[in-house]
Amino acid sequence: MNPVLKNSLMIFGGLIAGSVVNMSIISISGFIIPPPEGADITTLEGLRESMHLFEPKHFLFPFLAHAIGTFVGAFLVAYFAASHHLKCALGIGAFFLLGGSINVYLLPSPLWFSIADLIGAYIPMAYFAAKWAISLKNKNE
Repeated sequence: MNPVLKNSLMIFGGLIAGSVVNMSIISISGFIIPPPEGADITTLEGLRESMHLFEPKHFLFPFLAHAIGTFVGAFLVAYFAASHHLKCALGIGAFFLLGGSINVYLLPSPLWFSIADLIGAYIPMAYFAAKWAISLKNKNE
């Protein structure tokens, strides 16, 4: 297969896989840490209006969803890409960072969470995933 086509398909697949992992974690989070009493988390407007009710514990799963989703997508891309493994994985991290930045803009989350999420959940996770995937790939060759 053409390397450019393979890398493009892997990036698309990594974005899908990372998004599925992200949304799966977000979907189960309310069962593990219930939302605050009176919070409507079913709509963006409801989230905006009830964000002041959230405690630090309510931000654990969103951070994990962002970090693990990015990690999974970047790992898969770095492992299966034809070339430019680190660049492709960092591209996944950059894409999810863009989504996280939009999320910070749309939802008035606490500053500490916004900083931790934007600095820790995307590019570092993509980098670590790529390094691990590349080392596993090299070990298996």
